[in-house]
Amino acid sequence: MKVGGWIVAVALVLGLGIHGLAAVDYPSGPVRILVQFPPGGVPDLAGRTLAEGLTQAFGKPFVVQNLPGANGNIATETVVKADPDGQTLLLATSGSIAMGPAIYAKLPFDPEKDLAPVTLAVSFDFVMLAAPDFAASSPQELIALAKAQPGKLTFASSGYGSEHHLSGELFNVLTGAGLVHIPYKGFGPATVDVMAKRVDVMFGAIPAALPLIRGGKMKAIAVTGTSRSAALPNVPTFEEAGVKGLVVHSWAGLMAPARTPQPIVDKLNAAAIKTLRQPQISERFAAMSLNVLAQGPSEFAARLDQDTKIWAKVVKDAGIKQIAQ
Repeated sequence: MKVGGWIVAVALVLGLGIHGLAAVDYPSGPVRILVQFPPGGVPDLAGRTLAEGLTQAFGKPFVVQNLPGANGNIATETVVKADPDGQTLLLATSGSIAMGPAIYAKLPFDPEKDLAPVTLAVSFDFVMLAAPDFAASSPQELIALAKAQPGKLTFASSGYGSEHHLSGELFNVLTGAGLVHIPYKGFGPATVDVMAKRVDVMFGAIPAALPLIRGGKMKAIAVTGTSRSAALPNVPTFEEAGVKGLVVHSWAGLMAPARTPQPIVDKLNAAAIKTLRQPQISERFAAMSLNVLAQGPSEFAARLDQDTKIWAKVVKDAGIKQIAQ
């Protein structure tokens, strides 16, 4: 019997099975981690941090490939269609994976059925922003201003169906403020018009918004966490400010194609968690107002299911129209 045959026979005798054997040999070569958005943002940072740690853990290169487009759907579909061998992975974000099914009428995949959660990596909150001299400095002042001028006040977003957009719609649903949505092609262009007061307010991820706030170019009205941000200790949460239910936590995590052998998922999860729990990684992320989660497949699956239901209800309550991919 050839050596390869002996290995298979021994694996079967030991109860490893073919899937266990696949895990023994994993990875067979370079592994791609597809990031749903361009370089420079939180997903890209999380993906590259994990790639570095996984490369060290497995002794094979884990390479980040940015594949933006269609609010992350292009990268997601590519991974869904990949062989379930762990050689192609997805750095998934809640804005795409949990919100997408409610926004897009006919997605070519079902995130909960066609992807296998590996590791829920990091989370972060959002902050409502306005120009420094905007008339309102608190949620209640903004609500009063909006109701005094029905249909006049606006909010910007990084695009239709984005977390920035749905956060604004959730604010409308909970307060009746009636802010009018103005979509942009990215966070940067949206901030330009808010700073210039061509649009009144917007939501932004705290890590991305901090430089603008600290530089005096924007002011923070309230944050979407269940507690105040350590980076913005003087800014109240929406719940503190009287807007009950406005809690938005964004997250990013590692996923694989469905039917990826569980032993491979387990090996990836163990190495990813070890990476995320390194003190230097935690410190680097904390400085950017990122929370390290380092949670496994079951916690990740539960979080995805919960958030998918939450955002489906927001889309329905806000009367947001579904769009084609």
